[in-house]
Amino acid sequence: MFELNPILSRDSVLVGEFPLCQLRLINDSQFPWFILVPKRSEVTEAYQLNEEDRSQLMAESCLLSEVLHDAFAADKLNVAAIGNLVPQLHLHHVVRYCNDACWPAPIWGKLTPIPYSEMDLAKILQRIQLLLGDDLT
Repeated sequence: MFELNPILSRDSVLVGEFPLCQLRLINDSQFPWFILVPKRSEVTEAYQLNEEDRSQLMAESCLLSEVLHDAFAADKLNVAAIGNLVPQLHLHHVVRYCNDACWPAPIWGKLTPIPYSEMDLAKILQRIQLLLGDDLT
């Protein structure tokens, strides 16, 4: 049975669900930063997913990437599955700009998170849910 890692639960907000993954927003207003978490138990690496789930993960990641790139006018999109601190498989999608605080370095561990205000959180959730429409439940 799928159970979300407590760190992912603490650090993110549920946006919606794709057929395979939960889509979550990391609660750090410095970057539009989303994660896909496959709803499969005890999976730490993508190769552990069956072939159908691997294909579905890639489809969901590509759809999300396209929406984020267009919605936020990204200079670059960083997509990564690191999992050194949280072993549960999750795929980061971080919108990057040439003038952001960490550019061109990776964002991990560089800045103290700044949570979204309630209003800004509601706006970004509504925006992404609208853009993804029927693809999310």
